[in-house]
Amino acid sequence: MSYGSTIKIPVGPQHPALKEPEYFLLEVDGDFVVNVKPRIGYVHRGLEKAFENNTYLHDLYLAERICGICSHAHTTCYTQAVEGLTPLEIPPRAKHIRVIMAELERLHSHSLWVGIAAHEAGYDTMFMYMWKEREIIMDLMEEISGNRVTHAINTIGGVRRDITDEQANKIRKFLDRFESDMKGYIKALENEPTFIKRTRGVGILKPSDAIATCAIGPTLRASGIKNDVRKDDPYLVYDEIPFNVIVNDGCDVFARTIVRCEEMIESANIIRYCLDHMPSGEIRIKAPRTFPPNESLGRVEAPRGELIHYTKSNGTVKPERHKVRAPTLGNLLSVCKTLIGAHIADVPLILAGIDPCFSCMDRILVKRV
Repeated sequence: MSYGSTIKIPVGPQHPALKEPEYFLLEVDGDFVVNVKPRIGYVHRGLEKAFENNTYLHDLYLAERICGICSHAHTTCYTQAVEGLTPLEIPPRAKHIRVIMAELERLHSHSLWVGIAAHEAGYDTMFMYMWKEREIIMDLMEEISGNRVTHAINTIGGVRRDITDEQANKIRKFLDRFESDMKGYIKALENEPTFIKRTRGVGILKPSDAIATCAIGPTLRASGIKNDVRKDDPYLVYDEIPFNVIVNDGCDVFARTIVRCEEMIESANIIRYCLDHMPSGEIRIKAPRTFPPNESLGRVEAPRGELIHYTKSNGTVKPERHKVRAPTLGNLLSVCKTLIGAHIADVPLILAGIDPCFSCMDRILVKRV
């Protein structure tokens, strides 16, 4: 359909570049995008309402299934919100185990994304390398928790499984090799002509636009803004761990790739610190089934950015209200901003740049008249 000198092109809800159904209406002038209108809700699952119909313990497993890639982040955020209703102070060893699993999950998520970004840019060799690493990371997480995807290691009051000395040594051995190889992968990305041409200068998000659109996570940090929940509002034992918040002032898809790669090296250092300083003792405490009327907020730095779980209790075994704000929803406005001025051919790569998970973020508005 033509409107004056521009043409409107739909991307989605079914599109080869989208792994999940979502809809973006692009208004283009020649080969350039001049306006973007997103339309969300295609994979809305009614999760927040489902939380109200289940007990706090059952909701733990519902939270884990919000996203398969960052399932541990969701249960960590959920349990922190619920534990804040009383509040409950979980054992120090459980806090270290939660951090170790969270950073292994960050390695898993970032390696998955870097592989997909390389694939979108036509650099399939890097895709193979990164997904090889991802498989090993998932094997380690399975050995600790018993599950590869929905790990089910968190519980209200702590964690369900401990980390043995043998498992700790396996993790250390992997991290030593992975960190060395990761530095090589970064050099390869920085010197691969095809990848550089497809990503450098593409999907520009200026620092002022990043702040104005409330961008979060690696998307925000790749625009030179130092923001990380682990540093700004520490939870678990992150206030005890020395680590750097990775930033890059490139403001493009290439910068978002490098930020994630360098974050993986930081995650390896965080895991090592936790393994070396993990105290002995219990891994969980007994939690009540009901919680007095109260409200609590959980915030964590998920692989994609800030994740929020809000819960409100009313003295029963079920929450009165539970609200989830997933990182992709926080980055939706920023990705629309980065699409403006881009070539049509770059749209899939720019959309992939925020590492979207549409089933995490999808919402619908019910209007009663």
